[in-house]
Amino acid sequence: MRLIFLTLLVLFVLIQYPLWFGQGGWLAVWDLQSKVAQQQSTNEGLKARNQAMEAEVEDLRSGTQASEERARRELGLMQEQEVFIQILPSQGSSNSGSPPTSSTTSN
Repeated sequence: MRLIFLTLLVLFVLIQYPLWFGQGGWLAVWDLQSKVAQQQSTNEGLKARNQAMEAEVEDLRSGTQASEERARRELGLMQEQEVFIQILPSQGSSNSGSPPTSSTTSN
């Protein structure tokens, strides 16, 4: 009786091994599920970035305000009637490490 029980136990373990550790077993499935969840979260972030870029492209296509604002911000361009004023911090200021501020005004 003991031999039959031991034989059945060994057969049960041999049958269960591929289910848990073999190719396509539960451990592989759990690993793939975690990778899929990670990729889905990455994709969601990329979708949000793409939507923001599409909105910016549409804004640039539809009018001149967006391209004008971008030229001001990135290239420092001004219109003809504008005057550029730059204010430098004083020598004794406690904010000596901060960059100077600038602004533009229209006439």
